[in-house]
Amino acid sequence: MRVSTPSEEQSESPDLAGIPTPTSATDPAPRPTRRVFSPEYKLAMVAEYENAPNGEKGAILRREGLYFSHIIEWTRARDAGALTGGPAESAPVKRAKRTAEQVELEKLRRRNEKLESDLKKTRMALDIMGKAHALLDELSESAENDEPPTRS
Repeated sequence: MRVSTPSEEQSESPDLAGIPTPTSATDPAPRPTRRVFSPEYKLAMVAEYENAPNGEKGAILRREGLYFSHIIEWTRARDAGALTGGPAESAPVKRAKRTAEQVELEKLRRRNEKLESDLKKTRMALDIMGKAHALLDELSESAENDEPPTRS
């Protein structure tokens, strides 16, 4: 029986330096892209889904790689008249950037609303405390005027 020393064990172990580790990978997976559906496709899918018998609706969704939420959203958009077609409806709507002054103004308005709410709560608490103090004063005065009960 042969007993190996720690230095011999290291020399006999396979070299793992050649295997790439996840942290040393040089080419990460490409970033996924969001699917974009044309208004015509949306209208066609909603119509096909609505005309399908109950047992076939799930098969349509699986075939197209869609979710029920897509159909619901597209049906609401169709009913609202947003799926009329054209490039304006298919392009995502971008909000205008707010200036630093607008951001600060909105922040100050929110802070002002919070402070007004806190002030209202504080005033209500002070009002309650005042009423409680008056009640306690009245009770202490009536206790001083009354004679203590006697036991017989």
